[in-house]
Amino acid sequence: MTDPVRIAIVRDPDCEDIPLPDYATDHAAGMDLRAAVREPVVLEPGARALIPTGLRIALPPGHEAQIRPRSGLAVRHGVTMVNTPGTIDADYRGEIRIILINMGQEPFTVRRGDRIAQMVIAPVARATWMPVDTLDETSRGAGGFGHTGL
Repeated sequence: MTDPVRIAIVRDPDCEDIPLPDYATDHAAGMDLRAAVREPVVLEPGARALIPTGLRIALPPGHEAQIRPRSGLAVRHGVTMVNTPGTIDADYRGEIRIILINMGQEPFTVRRGDRIAQMVIAPVARATWMPVDTLDETSRGAGGFGHTGL
C-alpha cells in the first residue's frame, strides 16, 4: 500500500456534526461522503437534487477526487448520481455537492448524515497532443460500440 495522500479539509461552520469522509474497511478504495442537508430532502421517482456535504478540500497538484455512487443506494432504492464519476480538480475550493437522482419506483428521503456517495483520490496524468498524419494499426482498428458481440 502507498503512503496516504495528505489533503487539507474544511467543514462549513454549521457542519461540525457531519463526520469527515472515511473508509468503511481497511481495503476500501472510496471514502463515504455524507449529506449535510438542514432538513430531509425527498427525492420523488425521476427527481434529482444537489445535496451538500458541507466539506471543502485542497487536493495536492497531480491528484483528483472522483465522486462515485454508492452501490447499496443503487440496488436497494434506485438512487444514483447523474454525472458519474464526478471529478473534483486540485484547484477547486468550493463545497463538494452531490447530484443525486432517484431512478427507483418509490420516494427516497435523504437525511442529515446519510452516506450518499463515495470519494476516491487518484493521481492524474496530464497529456500533450502530438499531431501525426496516421495512427498505428491495431487488431481492433476503428471497431466501436458492440463490435466484439455480446
